[in-house]
Amino acid sequence: MRVAEYVQFDGVGLAELVAGGEVRPADVEAAAREAARAVDPQLNAIVETWPADDAPAPGSAPLAGVPFLIKDIGVAMAGRRTELGSRLAAGNVAAADSALMRRFRRAGLVTFGRTATPEMAYSTTTEPVLYGATRNPWDPERSAGGSSGGAAAAVAAGVVPLAHATDAAGSIRIPAAYNGLFGLKPTRGRVSWGPDFDEMFNGLAVQGSVSRTVRDSAVLLDRMRGPEPGDPYSAPEPRRPYAEEVARPPGSLRIGVLAQAWGGRRTTAPVAGALFHTARLLESLGHHLVEVEIDLGVDWEEFLLANARQWTANLTAQVDGLAAALDRPVDSSTLEPPVLASYHYGQRVSGAQLVTALAVRNRVARRLARYFDAHDVLLTPTMPELPVPLGTHAEGAEALDGLGWLRRLFDLGPFTAAFNVAGTPAMSVPLTADAETGLPIGMQFAAGYGHEGRLFRLAGQLERANPWSHRTPAVWAGNATGS
Repeated sequence: MRVAEYVQFDGVGLAELVAGGEVRPADVEAAAREAARAVDPQLNAIVETWPADDAPAPGSAPLAGVPFLIKDIGVAMAGRRTELGSRLAAGNVAAADSALMRRFRRAGLVTFGRTATPEMAYSTTTEPVLYGATRNPWDPERSAGGSSGGAAAAVAAGVVPLAHATDAAGSIRIPAAYNGLFGLKPTRGRVSWGPDFDEMFNGLAVQGSVSRTVRDSAVLLDRMRGPEPGDPYSAPEPRRPYAEEVARPPGSLRIGVLAQAWGGRRTTAPVAGALFHTARLLESLGHHLVEVEIDLGVDWEEFLLANARQWTANLTAQVDGLAAALDRPVDSSTLEPPVLASYHYGQRVSGAQLVTALAVRNRVARRLARYFDAHDVLLTPTMPELPVPLGTHAEGAEALDGLGWLRRLFDLGPFTAAFNVAGTPAMSVPLTADAETGLPIGMQFAAGYGHEGRLFRLAGQLERANPWSHRTPAVWAGNATGS
């Protein structure tokens, strides 16, 4: 299978070719590896590749024979390194598969490498000291987003049709928006973190994926979802498989439109134009739109402070555990300045302050739940501006404390974090691009707790009405010489 042919198929399409005997799994895997060799020197999206396990029998699972990459955090693959993008964890090898890795195997995915993440996934760009910056395939001088930036860049460039991703404040949706992909953050408790973790960041972080088509994300989430024994959260079971929802009409939805983000960050003109285009498309499809203002139940400063305490307290515990396990110091030789500052900030967070932060989480969740009683979906831009130049996040970062660093991240990406706090599903959909630069612009759609099905129905409708898969970036495996 030539790379130029390989990149024309999504994961479901590749699995169908394999199941029908039209192509051998080994040939599909070889094409993926060739695609990686063609584009990754320009992107730095892939940390490591390895010989894949034997491919499952064709047709034995929904994604049997589909090449796949896992993020360098959030999942453990036995015998493979999980370094969290950090010098502190360099060389760390997983002793056993995590529950999610076992589910990836059962889905039939052929995992042959891991993708880059910022240190501890603690940024909305992927520029770690350990392995260097990941570049955006649409414009290599710009950020690929974070923290799933490596995954998104690899998928957007055609290395794999879908890849593992995680999201604690936008880390699926932000890189999806920056790279022209579909990315859905599931409901809290939809996918297990077990067995080594009961939850991550007190329930802010979730597991998911980024993909070029909606159906790939739906099929994979069907294989990822469901609790493990001992999980602290369990999302309600969907009425039907998500793979079926994609083809079902969503009906006429009540959609609120939030054009300006919490915290005062203004939406730039190209993104505002894309939001207007999206609103007109939705109205043409029979949906009812109304502009809204949404009170989170707390002011922005209280929201920032609660998140900073919750994030940094969890980070500090994670860093201490790694340092003890690997017998390494916690200082500038192992951690980058923003993460080290956040670590020290977390050391000062008291138990009472953490409990107060969780009370803020509860207030935000209750307030947004009432909003979703009155509206089916909320529409916002995913990001208020186009992908930022590399290095933007790091400017002056050495002078910031833990609260200051989180303030910077939330100022750059102010639309996404509220839905992590509330635990509700949200997705970024690549409906348009900037006319001047060609850079993709993602639109975020959020729904009430447990309503991923509603989002998949809407996403499927939007994909049929306004397809995006024909748009390919400057760095694209299908363009490689000899592909």
